[in-house]
Amino acid sequence: MPLIRAFALRFDIVAHPGGRRIHTRPTPEIGGMGILIGIIVAAAAQIGFEHYFGWPGFLTDPRLSALNIAAIAGGTLVIYVTGLVDDIVDLSPGVKLAGQTAGAVIVAIWGVSIDFLPNPFGGPNFGLDPVLSAVITTFYLVAFANIINLIDGMDGLAAGIAAIAGTSLMFLATDVNQLTAALIAAMLVGACIGFLPYNFNPASIFMGDQGALLLGFLLGVISLMGVMKTTAAIALAVPLLIVAVPILDTFSAIIRRLRNKKSIKDADKGHVHHRLVKTGLSVRQTVLVVYAWSILLAVGAYAVRATPTTVRGVALIALLVVTALIAWMLGLFKVADHGDRQPRPKRTKQTPAPSEDPPNKE
Repeated sequence: MPLIRAFALRFDIVAHPGGRRIHTRPTPEIGGMGILIGIIVAAAAQIGFEHYFGWPGFLTDPRLSALNIAAIAGGTLVIYVTGLVDDIVDLSPGVKLAGQTAGAVIVAIWGVSIDFLPNPFGGPNFGLDPVLSAVITTFYLVAFANIINLIDGMDGLAAGIAAIAGTSLMFLATDVNQLTAALIAAMLVGACIGFLPYNFNPASIFMGDQGALLLGFLLGVISLMGVMKTTAAIALAVPLLIVAVPILDTFSAIIRRLRNKKSIKDADKGHVHHRLVKTGLSVRQTVLVVYAWSILLAVGAYAVRATPTTVRGVALIALLVVTALIAWMLGLFKVADHGDRQPRPKRTKQTPAPSEDPPNKE
């Protein structure tokens, strides 16, 4: 991270003070590069130990071929490059979505995919033909990438949520003997933990869209490999519950902007972290509250898997009702007042690109 910070400052790949950002010095915004490098180094080390010392892992997983793993790596790289280019030149929403879709399609066709939908009533699962499977998988992965990107609005928030979700998925994948998924989750968690000391308030580097898209995309891939490949009906709900906070934040942002008669891509200050700050919490307190909320949901999702089938539905509904109640109390769905509406200016050297951030971040 220190080397990446120096590189970004040298070539002015930074978020400049001003606009909605109140940090007082130019701050590098390519921290996602460090996250990616951390994951690559960990993967290389794992493969080396597998080859030379016979460790189990990528090369011995019977569920995934070399083509599957190559597709996952290739799709992830496409997602990362899309975010990196957007951080540097500010891509249009259409071009950015096209890049994300391309990365997701690579994984959906040659990597891993949603091949069936579990039957919640206990009957046979609903099989999907290859085209429909690819479409649903692509949508799922793009959505996962963007829910983390949209909640990346406060120092340490996205990396912490990703680490919590990755830890949960790692344990879930281990439970169902999905070793490769567990390994990738461990690498993601390690990279997030390595990044957080530089990104926690006050941040000295931001992950940028490249980091947020990378983390969200990998969480989606891990959930497909490690949880949703099981035949249990509960498998579909577990990964969604683990990331329920960013999902709820994204859904409420869409509803809020439609009610405000604004474009979905227009930024505002009505996200969950904005609402918590308005209650009087500090930035660090807000981040810790969202961490705690995410941990409770992750533990709840893990516990639901172990409950008798007859009570799983009730337990899931209870968790979702509590989460929806918190969202209602915070006013996530209300029509924004004038101070909440934040048009997104065009990026220039003098006018840095705003993010979905509260007043003190990126």
